[in-house]
Amino acid sequence: MDKTSPNERLHLWVTGRVQGVGFRAFVAHAANNLGLIGWVRNVGYDQVETVAEGQRADLEEFAHIVGAGPRASRVDRLHHEWLPASGEFSSFDVRSSK
Repeated sequence: MDKTSPNERLHLWVTGRVQGVGFRAFVAHAANNLGLIGWVRNVGYDQVETVAEGQRADLEEFAHIVGAGPRASRVDRLHHEWLPASGEFSSFDVRSSK
């Protein structure tokens, strides 16, 4: 298995106190530290959505970190979906709100 190419995709929806607390920057920082590619964006008042691609172990660590959130946040619910990687990303980006 090629360690450099992503082989899985994790799609996360995080609900709680995730607006105005630096949540998207926190998620992007975690993804970059783990070498993941994808994106994060605000969805509505109390939800953040993120898609990340990489190795399964790195994605599991990412989900754990995102579920904890930054200090000022409160994660009430973390919904996830595992998919095969698409390979469409070259970096991890903070996107505009939906």
